[in-house]
Amino acid sequence: MEIRPILSALMRSKTGAILVAMQVALSLAILANALHIVNVRQEVAARPSGVAAEHEVFSLLARNMRPAGHNEQLALQKRQAAVLRAVPGVVSVAQVSQIPLSRNGSTSGLSANRSEQKNTIPTAIYITPDTLIKTWGLQLVEGRDFTPGEITEIDQNVTEEFPPQVIITRALANKLHPGGGSMLNQPVFMGSGVGAQQLQVVGVVERLQTQGAETGQRGEYSMLTPVRLTGDNDTLLTVRAEAGQRDRVMKDAEQAIRAASPGDVIVRVRTQDEERDKRYRADRALSWMLITVSTLLLLVTASGIVGIASLWVTQRKKQIGVRRALGARRIDILRYFLTENFMITSAGVAAGVLLALGLNHLLVSQLEMARLPPGYLLAGALVFWLLGVGAVYGPAWRAASISPATATRST
Repeated sequence: MEIRPILSALMRSKTGAILVAMQVALSLAILANALHIVNVRQEVAARPSGVAAEHEVFSLLARNMRPAGHNEQLALQKRQAAVLRAVPGVVSVAQVSQIPLSRNGSTSGLSANRSEQKNTIPTAIYITPDTLIKTWGLQLVEGRDFTPGEITEIDQNVTEEFPPQVIITRALANKLHPGGGSMLNQPVFMGSGVGAQQLQVVGVVERLQTQGAETGQRGEYSMLTPVRLTGDNDTLLTVRAEAGQRDRVMKDAEQAIRAASPGDVIVRVRTQDEERDKRYRADRALSWMLITVSTLLLLVTASGIVGIASLWVTQRKKQIGVRRALGARRIDILRYFLTENFMITSAGVAAGVLLALGLNHLLVSQLEMARLPPGYLLAGALVFWLLGVGAVYGPAWRAASISPATATRST
């Protein structure tokens, strides 16, 4: 088919063609970036936290309403942990200061030497007198777990000096020592200035997300320290249950804690699945919003193509009838409209690719988004080409079905 007559016809009614091309360009730019954002968010939400078999783990917070001293709190914490370990179906119990993905906990600055105190690394601190490596199923890739002799009992109202032994994540080790090599027995410093406390790395775990689960490697800058901490009335315990027994164990654990606690106690039980759901609730809402917007854009674009094609069919009835009378077949008329629409859509796709790259550059510079992979642009172009063909097919078929006698009748 000759392209020149189609171009000539488009130039005589270029307003509609330009509007359709602009609509395709804008929709492609938004669609490609929106789907890219959705995919990135899904990948972030699916990241492993470091806790093995999360659906078997839950946390239990016991808030004792009666104030108690250091020794009484120590005794109560040990009794509560022992009671939980005796619950049928419990695999492991550990007292801990915070839970991954919970968005609630403490962070401190860590550095490789005192000269870097102005550029400390924000690190989540998991304070525990028990083995989180066993309870959470953390993968120890270097070094060892804490020994019982390293566990220190500290009243946080009296001192903030923690024991020197720490276990860190691989991501934090790589950040502290970018050149590679082992971090075992290497000194790290917590705090700032001359008062920074020197710590010693005794183990490295593959992964453990922070309580905030930030995006990128920062979400895995975590550290474990062997302390039984007192100074408030809360005891946070994390429990691993046998496979398939979590829900029953949760109920039994709550009852056991209430029975083992003197006086009034407030108990809150939450699964690790709930922590993950709460952490990424906003991300899922954003993803669904972007998917909805993208779907509406596709529908609006398709409606625009159908509308302009139907208008052109109406305006060209006489022209179509003349062509049919001169021997043009239905397939020729159909091909004409499909080719015309493909040319308009292609112009919109070309402009949309440039607009999508510009929009992505803005997102990268302002929001630290990832670069838009070329695959999204190729997929978007294919979608709009198919959308254009599908949307124009109905009006084109109606044009091809016009009777020569009807089209050439005087009005």
